[in-house]
Amino acid sequence: QVQLVESGGGLVQAGGSLRLSCAASGRTFSSYAMGWFRQAPGKEREWVATISWSGGSTSYADSVNGRFTLSRDNAKNTVYLRMNSLKSEDTAVYYCAAGEGYSSRLKDYDYWGQGTQVTVSS
Repeated sequence: QVQLVESGGGLVQAGGSLRLSCAASGRTFSSYAMGWFRQAPGKEREWVATISWSGGSTSYADSVNGRFTLSRDNAKNTVYLRMNSLKSEDTAVYYCAAGEGYSSRLKDYDYWGQGTQVTVSS
């Protein structure tokens, strides 16, 4: 069992930066791949990025590639999503998730956080 709590969201101007954190409880955190997803009002939840259990592999959606960076600290049971050059279209609720496989599909993730709001003003 893994419990996830996101933090770091807020209001930022376009072009600005934010760093989201996802703190996990449970001794098996380091065995899970971690993903970030987001959901804008009226839209489906979409994949943003994934990091492998070791942190050695990362993947990003085309819409954020080159602007977002995903990292993890297994000693602290925490995953970080650094978001630079934010755009108004990045506005959404951001969720972190834990899964056994390295995937971009929602259904492959077993545990989810409650989400944190990111609002980018233009």
